[in-house]
Parts: sequence; C-alpha cells; structure tokens
Amino acid sequence: MRLLRPLVLLAVAVGAVVWLRSDRAYRPDSLAWRAVDRDLAARFPDLPSTTTAALADRLDAPDPPLLLDARTEAEFAVSHLPGARHVDPDAEAGALAAALANVDPEREIVVYCSVGVRSATVTARLREAGFAHVENLRGSIFEWANEGRPVVRDGREVEAVHPYDAVWGRLLAPERRADLP
Repeated sequence: MRLLRPLVLLAVAVGAVVWLRSDRAYRPDSLAWRAVDRDLAARFPDLPSTTTAALADRLDAPDPPLLLDARTEAEFAVSHLPGARHVDPDAEAGALAAALANVDPEREIVVYCSVGVRSATVTARLREAGFAHVENLRGSIFEWANEGRPVVRDGREVEAVHPYDAVWGRLLAPERRADLP
C-alpha cells in the first residue's frame, strides 16, 4: 500500500506531461483543460468566476467591468484584452488595494492571466482587500484567444499571445502562440 500512492502520483505526473505536450491540448474539451479546471476548483472552491462568453457580452454593456491582467509585464506587452490594466501577479492584498486606490470597491472587476491560476490568487487577494465584485476569468487569455476573441498590443489588434512557457503554451492554439524569447 505504501508503494501504491507514489506510483499513482508518478502516473498522474507522467500523464500530465503527456497531455500538456499533446498537439491537441489547446482544445476546450481536452484533458489538459479539464485538469486545469479541476485544479482551480479544488484550490479556490468558493471563488467567483465568469466565462469568456459571459465576459464578452458584459464588455458590450454601458458599464463594463474593469479588466485586470495578472501576468508579468513581459506577457502583458505581447498582448492583452482590450482595455485591460496590468497588475502585479505577486502583489499582496494591501499592494493591490493601493494600486487600485482610484477604483470604487463596488465596481465589477474581472481578473485574468494565462489559464486562471495567477488570476485566481489575485482575485482572492482583491476580495480580501475589500473589493466586493471581483471574478476570475475561467480559461483566461488562452481560452479567450483560442475562441478568436480580440487581443491588442499598443492599441492595435494582434494574433499572438505570450505562451507563458513551452509546456503551458500548449494550451494556446499554435497560431496564437508568440515566440518565447
């Protein structure tokens, strides 16, 4: 029995590497995306979230939510959702509150990153800081881009999205992956 648990963990790790290296990992019904969704649900069970389709509809409303990009500055520079504002993904609740001092704590906010992990952390910290209506974008910019939705750089629409790294970038459609430096 003692040997069984490490073997199961090894099998899961090997399986994760295999599916992340698959050429089909970016498809929304892939095992890779299902694993990401399950991991986020387990790590952040009570965190409010929204879908890319729901966000697209809300962005057309008269009072759209504030979009916060919780990726690195280098990732943000490659492309981001139109109108998004960059925030430090490693910032603690107090630093995030200070960075958003001019934002009404009752304003609707949607946070995204590459796949949803860093943005979930930022979403939780913003809620801790007193922002009442903050949601994590499920699938984040990878899913948004994979669905053909717009991303911009310097105010102009572009196709490329920073892939984070060679492994996680497999969740991004090949034609949307920017080259890594």
